Amino acid sequence: MKTMKMKSLTLILVVLLFAGTSRAQYNQVNDIPYREAAEGYAQERCKLDVYYPTNAEDAPVVVWFHGGGIEGGEKHIDPQLKNSGLVVVAANYRLLPKAPIDDILDDAAAAVAWTYKNIAKYNGSRRKIFVAGHSAGGYLLDMIGLDKRWLDKYGVDADSLAALVPFSGQCVTHYNIRKQQGIGPLQATIDQYAPLTYVRPDAPPIVIISGDRELELFGRYEEQAYFWRMLKLVGHKDVTLYEMQGYDHGAMPFPAYKILKDHIRRITAVFLDIFLSIFEPKPSVLLLSLVHRASGNHQQRFLLAKDMLKECFRVHYERSL
Repeated sequence: MKTMKMKSLTLILVVLLFAGTSRAQYNQVNDIPYREAAEGYAQERCKLDVYYPTNAEDAPVVVWFHGGGIEGGEKHIDPQLKNSGLVVVAANYRLLPKAPIDDILDDAAAAVAWTYKNIAKYNGSRRKIFVAGHSAGGYLLDMIGLDKRWLDKYGVDADSLAALVPFSGQCVTHYNIRKQQGIGPLQATIDQYAPLTYVRPDAPPIVIISGDRELELFGRYEEQAYFWRMLKLVGHKDVTLYEMQGYDHGAMPFPAYKILKDHIRRITAVFLDIFLSIFEPKPSVLLLSLVHRASGNHQQRFLLAKDMLKECFRVHYERSL
């Protein structure tokens, strides 16, 4: 009974929070440099855009890396991520062959580190940073999320990420890195530039989304299925694999964005469960009653729910001292 009441309270608060922020006003700031003292090509490419709700606090954050085979592509924010109560950070990065892969991976880590340090200014929560991307972007986020050295350089623990959500990301060494080594796209290798090298049980939650196995690029579905299986075998407790049937490599992001948003809600609800678990059943029922019966309009009830959550966080922090 206690568990049911706690889950009911969590669900109502999540619905209120997302409904409230979905009615928020949004702003977008473009071409923010995320590297200090960058010059030349780095100065040109190492920029990001931030789309954020102007009247929200501690909103979930999506850091988005574009695709393009690590050789092309531009930062963008898909309409499906807008007006969803999310802060979205879309980052460019340097590209092959003009930059070496180590610099490109460092760019991805620097963009995530910038988000950790600055996202509160844009009403985002550093506790709820979801890193997502398509194709090459999925490859980059897998690398920096699993090989902790990249983010460690910037004082960020990769395990503090809320989740990794690659859309059809390469899991072996990327085919355009292999091309520089004189290896064709159908000859797979696994070396220091392969996410598979770094599978570990203690990584953040991972949501792997692939296109249709019969339509994907270079056997990408089977590659991601092997990645999923290896994560399961090493003991990872929160890894999921989806196949977008009927969608090829380029089209699969269209249905995948909903999965991303669903998992943001799921994981955000887990955060709430942790904090709300500090209350006994009677206070939980009281909180539920307060939200459900509160007078006032939708916005006033949303503000009440937000204040309640702040109190949960405060009590949890004090009890952890």
